[in-house]
Amino acid sequence: MGSFQSLPDDHQYRTLSQKTGFSLEQIAILHNRFKQLSQNEETLRRDDLKTIQDLESNPIRSQIIEAFFDRRNFQKDGVGSVEEIGFEEFLTVMSYFRAPAHHITEEQREEMRRAKLRFLFNMHDTDNDGTITLEEYRHVVEELLSRSGALGRETAKGIADAAMLEVASISVGPMAPDEFYEGITFEHFLKILKGIEIETTMHIHFLNMDTSVLCK
Repeated sequence: MGSFQSLPDDHQYRTLSQKTGFSLEQIAILHNRFKQLSQNEETLRRDDLKTIQDLESNPIRSQIIEAFFDRRNFQKDGVGSVEEIGFEEFLTVMSYFRAPAHHITEEQREEMRRAKLRFLFNMHDTDNDGTITLEEYRHVVEELLSRSGALGRETAKGIADAAMLEVASISVGPMAPDEFYEGITFEHFLKILKGIEIETTMHIHFLNMDTSVLCK
């Protein structure tokens, strides 16, 4: 795992700055928070992130935490999950919530958008099979709706099912009565979210820091 206790101007910090887009100052702030969460250990575990109060009432708390341990989010062609992460993996996952720099090319902006959407897709593709299934999508929608207190579990389930059928019609078009919808692929996911601003709005406010400010 990528962990170290070096100074902000260390060569490793500069390498991470180039890799993630964070400044050395931002990396130093995140490193301090990492050490707080890990109690000065060199690795973080799920239980460490579960202590974050700002996540306690988040309906997709478990998905957010799991994203930090999903190999797909910090390893090329990564599969499965890990039990603990070092600072480099922590920083790599945090970089998905960076706002884009003011002066970047359209190609760089599109690359960032695609990376953010892949991260979101991975968060909901919980079994790592390359699709977001009805069951996975339903689970997320049920959690979002039922935990609000306004709707019961069965009502939320019905809304989730209807929403999934709507998604299917957008991504693959009309289906015959005997056709089975296998789920949303990443390309379908891109199609569904086309035109939705994600580059600057995808940030999180937890870990005692607002990444919409920190990552600018």
